[in-house]
Amino acid sequence: MNGQSPGPSDYPLLLWPQAASADAVQSDHLIWSFTLLTLVLTVPIFLSIAWFAFHFRAGKEAHRQYSDKRSRLLEVSWMLIPFLLTLGFFYWGAKLFDRHKHAPANALRIEAIGRQWMWKFQHPGGQAEINDLHVPTGQPILINMISQDVIHALYLPALRIQMETLPGRYTQLWFKADKPGVYRLYCSEYCGTDHSKMDGLLTIMTPTDYSNWLRRSGNSTSLASQGKMLFSSYGCAGCHDQGSVVRAPSLAGLFGSPVPLEAGGTLIAGDGYIRDKILYPDHNLIAGYKQVMPSFKGVVQEGDLVLLTAYIKSLPAPGAAGSTPGPEKTQ
Repeated sequence: MNGQSPGPSDYPLLLWPQAASADAVQSDHLIWSFTLLTLVLTVPIFLSIAWFAFHFRAGKEAHRQYSDKRSRLLEVSWMLIPFLLTLGFFYWGAKLFDRHKHAPANALRIEAIGRQWMWKFQHPGGQAEINDLHVPTGQPILINMISQDVIHALYLPALRIQMETLPGRYTQLWFKADKPGVYRLYCSEYCGTDHSKMDGLLTIMTPTDYSNWLRRSGNSTSLASQGKMLFSSYGCAGCHDQGSVVRAPSLAGLFGSPVPLEAGGTLIAGDGYIRDKILYPDHNLIAGYKQVMPSFKGVVQEGDLVLLTAYIKSLPAPGAAGSTPGPEKTQ
């Protein structure tokens, strides 16, 4: 290693890497069990085909008359038993899939941006890393990700999970690792000439080691604080701060709340909604407000969108603990 920090190439590329979470172990059990079921259901068929082909081959003396003996119980059982077995595996797989789709409320949220050809991860405290991801054990981790250019896919083999990252749309995955170690991570979607170089390391640490790593990383400015500075520098505060005389929608308590639309109906203000309103303010006009906001498409980059969203998400609803009352806006 010549005194340098180990990179992905210093760790072997394993066909079946060690499982680093309980869910990964469950996935292994599902895969191996379904493989065994497939063999149980198919191997006897192919062996029978081979035996009949040999026994009744051309020129061999054999009893070839049709027999009218039949067993309805046998016929029904060889249809019903495989059906029930595969139905059981469908339930097992659907249950795991559903669990992977719903992150716990206390999950630690890490932002990820994929671009040709690197991964950028940002922790809530503002620590950023490229092609490396440090996470603690025993803590649910939610990766909120987006692509800056083409379709990528974040693949964590030790956790048996992957998720595509799409341009213009946020996707998420979550996990709870329980086995400290260093594992490889990849882009599993062909994304261009140097796709094979878009890899990195997943470092799973004990909570104490993770806290020490965050402290050593040295960034004391949280994502929300960085977003607040951008909020002012891009001029957003001039209209959306509570002291502004411009009648613009309040952002306090916006994240996760329903937003009434001019065309009828409501939308939930999540990451995608906030991103779209910054880049495409003409879309999904808000009921009761005149559209005057300019588009920031081509002005605000993906990384800054993440920071702005983190700041808006941190704004408490009026009346909530930590909120600051401000004057009512007038039209």
